[in-house]
Amino acid sequence: MKSSYYRSCTAVAPSSTANLGPGYDVFGLALDALEDKVKITRKSAAQGGKGSITIKMSSPASVGSQIPEDARSNSAGLVVLKMAQDFGIRDELVVEVTKGVPAGYGMGSSAASAAAAAVAFNGLYRLKIDGNRLVEYAAEGEVASAGARHYDNVSASVLGGFIISSVAAEAAGSSSSSRGGVPRFIRLEPPRDLVMIVAVPSVPVPAKKTEVARSILPKEVPLKSVVHNVSGAATIVAGFALADVSIIAGGISDVIVEPARKHLIPGYDKVRQNALAAGALAVTISGAGPSMIAFMKGRKGAKKVAQAMAAGFGEAGVEKCRTFVCGPSKGARVVALS
Repeated sequence: MKSSYYRSCTAVAPSSTANLGPGYDVFGLALDALEDKVKITRKSAAQGGKGSITIKMSSPASVGSQIPEDARSNSAGLVVLKMAQDFGIRDELVVEVTKGVPAGYGMGSSAASAAAAAVAFNGLYRLKIDGNRLVEYAAEGEVASAGARHYDNVSASVLGGFIISSVAAEAAGSSSSSRGGVPRFIRLEPPRDLVMIVAVPSVPVPAKKTEVARSILPKEVPLKSVVHNVSGAATIVAGFALADVSIIAGGISDVIVEPARKHLIPGYDKVRQNALAAGALAVTISGAGPSMIAFMKGRKGAKKVAQAMAAGFGEAGVEKCRTFVCGPSKGARVVALS
């Protein structure tokens, strides 16, 4: 056991939104609304030198507590298992996960836990893993909630800012962090005046909600719909590259995924209508929902938009809705070492 190792490392990772309309499985954006915290403590080596991982969950009532504590069914646990295996680490580890991001509501809950776990493990053992590879490790955690590796939310939670994933779900066949010299995860710094309002309705969500939301998507789509979404996605990237919120908002229009999923969200049409009428530049489903997210330039009027979105859910019979006015986040980081 190397004496240079720390005894414990604590990291935090932010919530995130994925897709941004037409960027299905490709776009991710870190949000400073909420965060998860993961502390990994290294105990003595387990008997037989095989190592062990104990998960301890802590969740406030507003987040929910139905998250498994078995390491192989937990997003943070899967990340730690994979990293320990790859680096030949057989210590007894205690992984304490403090949830801040509600599970199953389209704010990258499992991704935040997985990202924080990857960054904490990297810090604990001083592995100096680069950001792209950390994203790949964090994606292992998505298997717990989505049944497959997905990169949009975890890339945003690990790296922060706006991320373009040049690798689709289940396509991590290579451990290389680049293909032909092209980064797998391309980061653009968001405009400073980009403001988001996330409305999180208190509605029942099924277990493995992301899998359910993916199962209803169309298997074939018209070419004109593909052209529409590609145009919107290109516009969003241009908006981030030019640091122009209005251009970003102009590209947030999805005619493939959103129409298939809107029926899973009570009050979708009214929430969207209310937000736009209150001054939002664009509105879309946050990730797989049921949360919805509005985009604005600056915070002036953001509270009005938040109230309008909550009212839209209320008109659909949703009794409670939490709203968050937030900006982009810088990504996961170590906050304590001992």
